[in-house]
Amino acid sequence: MRSLIGIPPCLDDAERWRPGRPYHYIDAAYAACVESCGGAAVYLPLCEKPEEQLEHLDGLLIPGGGDFAPPRAYPPELHFDLVPARQLACDRRLLAGALERELPVFGICYGMQLLVDHCGGELIYDLPHDRPELGAHRLAEPEARHGLALEPGSRLWRALGAQPLGVNSRHHQGVADAGPTLRVCARADDGLVEAVELPGTGFCLGVQWHPERMGGEHAENLFRAFVRACDDRRGR
Repeated sequence: MRSLIGIPPCLDDAERWRPGRPYHYIDAAYAACVESCGGAAVYLPLCEKPEEQLEHLDGLLIPGGGDFAPPRAYPPELHFDLVPARQLACDRRLLAGALERELPVFGICYGMQLLVDHCGGELIYDLPHDRPELGAHRLAEPEARHGLALEPGSRLWRALGAQPLGVNSRHHQGVADAGPTLRVCARADDGLVEAVELPGTGFCLGVQWHPERMGGEHAENLFRAFVRACDDRRGR
């Protein structure tokens, strides 16, 4: 039996899809990458006791999503597409429960930022405003890339290899400080944190880019490493 990998969807509670109807939504590419690498994707609807959804799972993938609310006022022309409070609370409990159970965790974009926030790190709430010296991190799709430097010996380095990489980029928030427990394992050309991992024997990795949209060998190597860790966890 294939490893069961939970993926929480995003919540539209602002009636953007249909008036009076809250919707769950998610890019199908996440599940497609999990399935193509041998796992079985399981969508996790928002519920009152999200931890109970983890009982029969072998891993947790937290996908891209909306913005974290900044702790201070920003100029009114800056737009923040905030993660709904209900979704954020559910995602936090799923992540905490997965780490407590030592399930493999893979966070992508918002998922990486959630991991950093959970582990006591600090976020950058608008890159162009807060760090104008950095390069662009909202690049044109689908082909635009920026460089990526991997930390030798890291789990990410072992998954992707030592060759120079270019990755896509679709975010305006980022990581200022990974916190006391996470290890920074990749940075962009401008020095911005692009990936973090939790040291130890388990698999806990966050990446700021979107491998599910890049496809090819890059996505396969990353998702296969994650699914393999889920298989190992299942076989305990």
